Amino acid sequence: MSNDKTEVSTGSTALSEDEKRLHQLGYAQELSRTMSGFSNFAVSFTIISILSGCLTLYGFGLNTGGPVMIVWGWPVVGIMTLLVGLAMAEVCSSFPTAGGLYYWSAKLAPSNGAAWSWFTGWFNFLGQVAVTAGIDFGAAFFLNALLDLQFGFSATPGHTILLFGLILLVHALLNSVGVKLVAKLNDVSVWWHIVGVAFIVVVLAFVPDHHQSAGFVFGHFVNNTGWGSTFYVAMLGLLLAQYTFTGYDASAHMTEETHDAARSGPRGIVMSIIVSLVAGWVLLIGLTFAIQSYDGALNSDTAVPPAQIFIDAVGSSLGKILLLVVVGAQLFCGMSSVTANSRMIYAFSRDGALPASSFWHKINPKTRTPTNAIWLAAVGAFLLGLPYLWNATAYAAVTSIAVIGLYIAYVIPTLLRLLQGDRFVRGPWHLGRWSKPIGVIAIVWVVFITILFMLPQVSPVSASTFNYTPIAVLVVLGFAGIWWLASARKWFTGPKVQGSEEELAAIERDLESI
Repeated sequence: MSNDKTEVSTGSTALSEDEKRLHQLGYAQELSRTMSGFSNFAVSFTIISILSGCLTLYGFGLNTGGPVMIVWGWPVVGIMTLLVGLAMAEVCSSFPTAGGLYYWSAKLAPSNGAAWSWFTGWFNFLGQVAVTAGIDFGAAFFLNALLDLQFGFSATPGHTILLFGLILLVHALLNSVGVKLVAKLNDVSVWWHIVGVAFIVVVLAFVPDHHQSAGFVFGHFVNNTGWGSTFYVAMLGLLLAQYTFTGYDASAHMTEETHDAARSGPRGIVMSIIVSLVAGWVLLIGLTFAIQSYDGALNSDTAVPPAQIFIDAVGSSLGKILLLVVVGAQLFCGMSSVTANSRMIYAFSRDGALPASSFWHKINPKTRTPTNAIWLAAVGAFLLGLPYLWNATAYAAVTSIAVIGLYIAYVIPTLLRLLQGDRFVRGPWHLGRWSKPIGVIAIVWVVFITILFMLPQVSPVSASTFNYTPIAVLVVLGFAGIWWLASARKWFTGPKVQGSEEELAAIERDLESI
């Protein structure tokens, strides 16, 4: 990897290097560029959120492979994800814009760039909405468990959906206030996650009278899915880790609001994966050692196995404190997901790719945030989670949709970058000679998980256990495909240039004068 230096312009009236590059990419500096490199990393790290993804799918892991897949699946998936992230980061350095993945596809495609951009953007949109739904849905599960333990607010599907809607409402309101508040909360979130994981692991290590054996934690396999194939069930169990390692494209979507974006964006992607890989593995090992009753965790009245593990291991009072730490982290995570989701919607609609694009692209002149896009992100996520009212496996399906939608969008620019070969113009952060092998492995991995997570997760398959991931993916793909063939191919040309240098400057002056 290389991290070359570039000169930074000086002078009170001169454009910064970030603004110059954004103008070269065709866009005005409409969003407020106030984020530091650490804040950019913090957004992706917060969306990955090991205290969200790891724990909300922990019950799924207990049933689908058990401790051996929970503990060993994590580093395997984490390393493969790091390769995907490295390939993305290199492209991000070349094109630091809020459009991210779909913009990259348009610029890297050897031909039909508009079509590549269109479908990349729609998969990214699906994945972003699904990951927001999955994060805040998980937060609703855990908050419901805490309220049940403290106030007797039972964990019914209706109560969970109510909390889900309220959490999304709060996150939309916070994001509407402005990016400065969101950036500060994300900075706090990093330390909340790191200190919170350390606190939970230390408590679970020293307080319980009993711990599971190393043989159980690192080698015990469980299959409660109804499927007969051990290998198939083990592969399905990778969903816990792969779902957690999503959302790090947020660093790319926030580059128009980040200083030194061509370096900070790639670093944010890569470091968020590395830190999560290490801290998440420690958390999963510590939690699995602390299991007091396997059946008790799976059959908890709260419907949240980690909550029951906390209570059984350290008692009700301290267990609730640990649960509160987890809920706080998940709420931070959901807030950041809405932020990244809205920026992708803002950029995609800026280029006319969404129905009513002119409405979703509007910027609130007071806060310099895409307020309408924020509310679309929240409402879309809520609609995706509603099937939980009648489908018990809806949450696992939502997480599968998030993985498939995002990772297809992640890997398309990587494929196109490889096809570019030596014609690819590197940014200041690049992989050097490792670019090709890393890119090839990333593509193969994404093809594998895309097929895997569309398969049935529980046997026998029924209306209440059906994995509706393929339907959601096909609906979005069908809608985007039909719209493309019927209309969009005639007018969608990919990312639009907002104007000449003078016109871009005029847009920026108008925003600053308000």
